[in-house]
Amino acid sequence: MASAIDKAVAFKNDGNKAFSAHDWPKAIDLYSKAIELNDKEPTFYTNRAQANIKSEAYGYAIADATKAIELNPKLVKAYFRRAVAYAAILKPKDALQDFKDCVRLDPKNKDAKLKLAECQKIVRQLNFFAAIEVGDEPSAAEGLDVESIAIEPDYDGVKLEGNEMTQEFIDDMIERFKNGKKIHKKFVYQIVIAVKKICYDEATMVEMKIPDDVKLTVCGDTHGQYYDLMELFRLNGKPTDKHWYLFNGDFVDRGSWSTEIALLLYAYKWLRPHGLYLNRGNHETDDMNKVYGFEGECKAKYNERVFKLFSESFSALPLATLVGDKYLVLHGGLFSDDNITLDDIRKLDRHAQRQPGQAGLMMEMLWTDPQTAPGRGPSKRGVGMQFGPDVTKRFCDKNGLEAIIRSHEVRMDGYEEEHNGKCITVFSAPKYCDQTENRGAYINVGPDYKLNFNQFDAVPHPNIKPMAYANSSITSMM
Repeated sequence: MASAIDKAVAFKNDGNKAFSAHDWPKAIDLYSKAIELNDKEPTFYTNRAQANIKSEAYGYAIADATKAIELNPKLVKAYFRRAVAYAAILKPKDALQDFKDCVRLDPKNKDAKLKLAECQKIVRQLNFFAAIEVGDEPSAAEGLDVESIAIEPDYDGVKLEGNEMTQEFIDDMIERFKNGKKIHKKFVYQIVIAVKKICYDEATMVEMKIPDDVKLTVCGDTHGQYYDLMELFRLNGKPTDKHWYLFNGDFVDRGSWSTEIALLLYAYKWLRPHGLYLNRGNHETDDMNKVYGFEGECKAKYNERVFKLFSESFSALPLATLVGDKYLVLHGGLFSDDNITLDDIRKLDRHAQRQPGQAGLMMEMLWTDPQTAPGRGPSKRGVGMQFGPDVTKRFCDKNGLEAIIRSHEVRMDGYEEEHNGKCITVFSAPKYCDQTENRGAYINVGPDYKLNFNQFDAVPHPNIKPMAYANSSITSMM
């Protein structure tokens, strides 16, 4: 009969197979079973830390690596993985110390030496930017005379005549983007400036009802996966006057067609302000964009001013949408305080706080996650916190809601109904980052407010890897 230690090793080996198949949740579950049988083996924790890193549960990865270090203070892999997780949640000073320990313990480790040098460079940059930080900068639109920008004679795309979006322009833009072409920077400026104003004037929590002849589609993270968004539109139909869409944040970063998705969604928003809804996600923020690719992509495909204009527009986006008084749709999740109500969201002045910061309602709306255990717990990400089914029930009961709909996390089936159906996660980036074997999903909602879940699979895309435009100094650590 196999001993507990032998069974634990078998679970670890099965976990390694699941990891190789890019099924991170299954790998985490199997490593956890190994740990239950033998909680004194540090490699079980470092393996689970790596699976947690892959599933963006950086807080859990840090906890696992820390446990492994307690069990074996000389385990280089544990310091390395903890450093990677710290870097991912933008804590390079903590990562720096761990990389120093890697090099101290293994002076010949070339990878650790390289990462240490990169981390030192990042910390110096951050210290420099903190030293020169100034107050409110003027808008990137200031001094920009869009009307006077000339369109070169060889530009072969549809032009915007006057200052109005057209379906013809959008159809042409879709094809241009599919074929690896860009639109003229003049039109980029026009689109982003127009949509910033539209969104700025919307409520922090947009409240909408679905008319009798309209269908609403709720989408989760798309993360720059343009060709998968095209597949979603092929299967489900493009936005029209009778087919509204709500995109629940994280349009950009990671995937390498983030400008294409952002410009397309913005163009639809300009054309149909009351038929295309956009919630802000935690990746529509400056610190994430600087690391995970969107800033680099804007500069590579257009220029720095385009990124700055997008940054201003992101801070103008609503933080939530209330659908038919039944569903609160927001990117992350619920709050650390049971007393928060829909009225508190309505009153939140998002314009006074451009970036979400490390605490407060905005940060929690963009960052929190559900958990299976009751109550609240520390965030598996290392940012925000987690909320249990009892928290969700109290919030829904207090505010007369059937459920909250959120995104923010990969789900292997593309969606998941949790907390007795009161917390629904939808994620619309299949085969996320070309690394996770998940499906994508979207939710169709009719005038009866019944939820209809739909799944779809990733489609081929041009040979440009995810994170192609990311900050190589930090992302090379991941």
